[in-house]
Amino acid sequence: MDLAKYCVEAVLAEGRSIRQVAAATGTSKSWVHRKVAAYRVGGAPALEPGKRGPKVPANLLAASREDEIVAWRKHLWNSGLDAGADTIAWHLRAAGRTPPSVSTIHRVLRRRGLVTAQPQKRPRTSWTRFEADLPNECWQSDMTHWHLDGEVPVEIINFIDDHSRAVLASVAVDVATAAKVVEIFFTTAATYGLPASVLSDNGAIYTAAYRGGHTGLELELTALGITFKHGKPPQTQGKVERYHQTLKKFLRRQPLAPTLEALQSQIDRFVELYNEVRPHSARGCPPMKAWRARDKATPLLNGQPMAPATKVRRDRIDKTGCFTLRYRSKLHHVGVGRAHQGKRVLILMADLDVRVIDTEGNTLRHFELDPSVDYQRRDRDIV
Repeated sequence: MDLAKYCVEAVLAEGRSIRQVAAATGTSKSWVHRKVAAYRVGGAPALEPGKRGPKVPANLLAASREDEIVAWRKHLWNSGLDAGADTIAWHLRAAGRTPPSVSTIHRVLRRRGLVTAQPQKRPRTSWTRFEADLPNECWQSDMTHWHLDGEVPVEIINFIDDHSRAVLASVAVDVATAAKVVEIFFTTAATYGLPASVLSDNGAIYTAAYRGGHTGLELELTALGITFKHGKPPQTQGKVERYHQTLKKFLRRQPLAPTLEALQSQIDRFVELYNEVRPHSARGCPPMKAWRARDKATPLLNGQPMAPATKVRRDRIDKTGCFTLRYRSKLHHVGVGRAHQGKRVLILMADLDVRVIDTEGNTLRHFELDPSVDYQRRDRDIV
């Protein structure tokens, strides 16, 4: 029997004094007196143990603060953006507010029915993670499918930086081909510099090893001294695969684009938010902020690191054994030799330092450009 009920029955039913009952049970007279008084007012339910501590928890958020958190959740969710507790805390801080802890925000979302438990998910402790130490140390690339209004199928080719998660290219195309991948790669490299390595899956637009050949990207990267790695999705290309999900979540909240150009405008708007505004959970800040924060890795060409500011251009040797090179609006002719006519070459230019290499990685010329003359003779070659 509960001690309080025993004491009350001993006093009221047996007629024993409060002093006697208190002495027999090892309690105080005042405690027994309170229990008897409570029973007389409220009956047996009054003897049930009540909740201890303050009626209102000290860490309970005000309703207005909870409403603010919910409003951010709905705004981000309806925009197709990440709406987790970490992201909401970041936006509150960016708006000049002092956010509660991430765990508190998560409890608010769960209490308001905005978070669904997913017990089937693997715990974070089971993940085996890898991450490049520097920006441009590794780019991940992959293609994903989408469609225009009217169920017209299109594809999106993406390049992201492994270290910062910055989206360096996200381009909608009607059909992804090996040639378009090469074009997008060089356009991206012209803006962000060349990476030390590239990671992709074994799709036909990336590798032709299983066909006994080489794709355009494989040849170009080999010539530049860039390591090309292939893995199995989604484990190895987890970062770019995750970006696909995030991008599509945003696109589903938008009207279906009627044209490829309209879709590209939607993608460009999202990439701007993703890179410059939206904090990435792995970095704690927008990806481009992380990309700019550190020195950039560069590929090794003939054992020497390539200058980060190196510009890359593709050309073909003409029948006279030359190609043209523009420097500060002035056109220069560079002689390579008639033996190489018709050969495709890569021109690497770091200010006045120029290297000409073929698609197999052989250096055909390495010289310092003389801006004062048109024809660049071989006596300027660096040995």
